[in-house]
Amino acid sequence: MDTATDAKGTKDAKDRMISASRTTAAGATRATAATAVVLATAGGLLTAVATAAPASAATVTCASPTYKRQIFANTTFSGTPRKTDCDTAIAENWGAKAPATGLPKDNFGVRWTVTRDFGSGGPFALTAAAQDGIRVYMDGVRKIDLWKNVTATRTKTVNVTIPSGTHTLRVDYAAWTGNANVNFTYPPRTSASVDKVKPLAPTGPTVTYDTTTGKAKLTWAKNKELDLSGYRIYRRLNGSSFGSTPLATTTATTYTDSAVPNTGETYAYEIRAYDKAGNQSAGSADVTATTVDKTPPVQVTGVKVTVTASNLRLDWNPVTDAFSYSLYRASAPQGPYTRINWAIGDTFIYDNTGDIKQRAYYRVTAVDKYDNESVPSATVDPGVPDTTAPDQVTGLTAQGTTAGNAVRWQASSADVERYQVWTSTAGQADPDGPDIALDTSFNDQVAEPGVPVTYTIQAVDAYGNISPVSETVTATRPAPGESAVPTNLSGTLHDSDTELDWDYPTDNAPSDYRVYRRTGTNDAWTRISEGDDHWTRYSRNGLTFVRYADTAAPIGRASYYLVALDQHGDESTPTGIVTVTRGTPATATAPAPPTMTLSAPYTECTANDCVAHGGSNTPLTMTLTPDPDRLIWGYEYRFTGDSGYTRTPDATITWTPPASGTYTFEVRAVDYYGDRTGAAATILFKVG
Repeated sequence: MDTATDAKGTKDAKDRMISASRTTAAGATRATAATAVVLATAGGLLTAVATAAPASAATVTCASPTYKRQIFANTTFSGTPRKTDCDTAIAENWGAKAPATGLPKDNFGVRWTVTRDFGSGGPFALTAAAQDGIRVYMDGVRKIDLWKNVTATRTKTVNVTIPSGTHTLRVDYAAWTGNANVNFTYPPRTSASVDKVKPLAPTGPTVTYDTTTGKAKLTWAKNKELDLSGYRIYRRLNGSSFGSTPLATTTATTYTDSAVPNTGETYAYEIRAYDKAGNQSAGSADVTATTVDKTPPVQVTGVKVTVTASNLRLDWNPVTDAFSYSLYRASAPQGPYTRINWAIGDTFIYDNTGDIKQRAYYRVTAVDKYDNESVPSATVDPGVPDTTAPDQVTGLTAQGTTAGNAVRWQASSADVERYQVWTSTAGQADPDGPDIALDTSFNDQVAEPGVPVTYTIQAVDAYGNISPVSETVTATRPAPGESAVPTNLSGTLHDSDTELDWDYPTDNAPSDYRVYRRTGTNDAWTRISEGDDHWTRYSRNGLTFVRYADTAAPIGRASYYLVALDQHGDESTPTGIVTVTRGTPATATAPAPPTMTLSAPYTECTANDCVAHGGSNTPLTMTLTPDPDRLIWGYEYRFTGDSGYTRTPDATITWTPPASGTYTFEVRAVDYYGDRTGAAATILFKVG
């Protein structure tokens, strides 16, 4: 090591020491130390020697990245430091003065050391400037060496690549004679052409979701990079992929997501650091937040109002995520609106409290299971109440049958809601009734056989306006003939017809049969058969049966009854009523497989992805949508492990996976006619 000695005389040394005993050196550093003046005899002269009360190096701890500084009364850094303290930066200019009270202005040494985390490391510039000597070490390896007593400041920069992790820097400075100054920095090199090292991924991410505000707050540990520019936050719906565009950018170590979609779903977050050269780190560990659904359903559309005899009915289009609907009413279009009724699951509501003769205005809202309510629908109203009566009923006819008197008429006006049927017998002062008919026919099943009954009809609209009384007609219900009542009437749906079957008697066979049909519960019965060419006899298991094929069976609900004719052509007592319901006529082919939709949290596997969703104790719901052109009775389904199919008429199937694994659901549609099953459709899903 180069050394230098102070060539000045002992008198100057004595003066300096005495001066130091009287006052603090003007060039003292940021740290101070107590001093003591000791009188000693040296070569016959009285010499004042200033001694510092040194801080013990063992007792000084400096938090990284602060330097630990040690000042020595020599340039060889030998012995015990005269002073130990902490220094935030190496940037001193003592000039011709001592570095601290009690130390000489020449021939002193200062050592700085720091151990710090350099993050991912990368290119750095070690820059030293000093008068006199300076040496810089990285992990004990000398990187800069300017060790000479000089009269002017010298500067040197060395570019180094520092590996990731923790490293120790040491700077030794020697002041021999003359002025003393020292400066050292180690900034990262941030040019994009030089720095190709990605920052380390942020650590310790956490997220806290506030169910009241609907905000998600993220925090993470500060990155150790010296050239850190900031952080990028990414968000994705759990189970999907992060996009290339960040949700937000920040220089802090916390971020509040005020725009997280509050839909009841789970969202994942990750943080990525980026440096001044534009390098971006890998993502941090994902953290997730499950939101509370605060998103209201969409606006209800297609609202219409219909006036009935006693109330008003409102209908609308269904809203996908609606749990219920609320009906609001006001006496003026601008409101105020008051909720008067609600419906769960249905897409219609009755206003049972309104006056149909007073104009009112309505709005409908959709409410989801989290009690989020949509904006109101468009305002609707039934218009100005109607005060005009329907036209008089015309075309009235009546026919007596053993099942009752069948009364028919023509519709009087388009706005008729119902008809009033009035009955009277000979000698009766006032007519009975009214009975109510919703269509243009009525079956008087309480008329007494052999007693003529007179009928009149009045039409009534939704506002209660009543038409004039119609003309009168008379019919007499006949008494049953001699034939026995047919037994065991049944109805079976087929592709091309509805088949009616009954027992054929072994003795006293009737001369013929008549079949009657109606679609409304109070409508008049219509005879649909006449003559034996419409029914056939057949045998099964030694018994004889009769079959009639109704090839003109209507779509929807239809009821039937049967009578037998005796040798005089009189009808027997009617059989009991058989009712069947037809859908759209089916072809002879089997129904197509239904489409299937899995409910959250389960997802159908794709060809390239089969991610586990849900748990082994989490029920899943399978919604089935059949071919709309076929009449479907129900479904046959089975899951992986089932030995056979399970039948159900429901289009929604709920099943709880018994354990984690991959499962296949198989389902096929079953029609009404011939009990045919179509091809099976399958769906694959994974349980986590």
